[in-house]
Amino acid sequence: MGFLKDFKSFAMKGNVMDLAVAVVIGGAFGKIVTAMVNDIIMPFVGIITGGGKFTDRFIVLKPGKEGETYETLAQAREASANVLAYGNFIQTIVDFLIIAFCIFLVIRTMEKMKKKEEEAPAAPPAPSSTDKLLMEIRDALKK
Repeated sequence: MGFLKDFKSFAMKGNVMDLAVAVVIGGAFGKIVTAMVNDIIMPFVGIITGGGKFTDRFIVLKPGKEGETYETLAQAREASANVLAYGNFIQTIVDFLIIAFCIFLVIRTMEKMKKKEEEAPAAPPAPSSTDKLLMEIRDALKK
């Protein structure tokens, strides 16, 4: 039973719950970025680079059969050709760069907020009991 108590204690700590929320939000954010790259950015890149889906870009390193050519990446893979499919790799790099940039912006904003909190003037400390006594004596002497 000690193991279960320890696990429950660990799982209910604030940091673990924050991490769980961050993982779920991060997964959802990753899907949003992937959809944006696939459906908005890469079609324009495909047009600029000659049309077609950019993820279907490939170079045949060794054809399945001598002299065989392939129109699409799917055809090349079906024929067991050795291909360098660089289009999908570049698209994945674009996904990563967008996510990394967004994380950078979030962390930068959090650091600026933290710095502002540290720079904010702290309230002056309350006078000690000795200081209070001396102030009372001073006020009494003035009267």
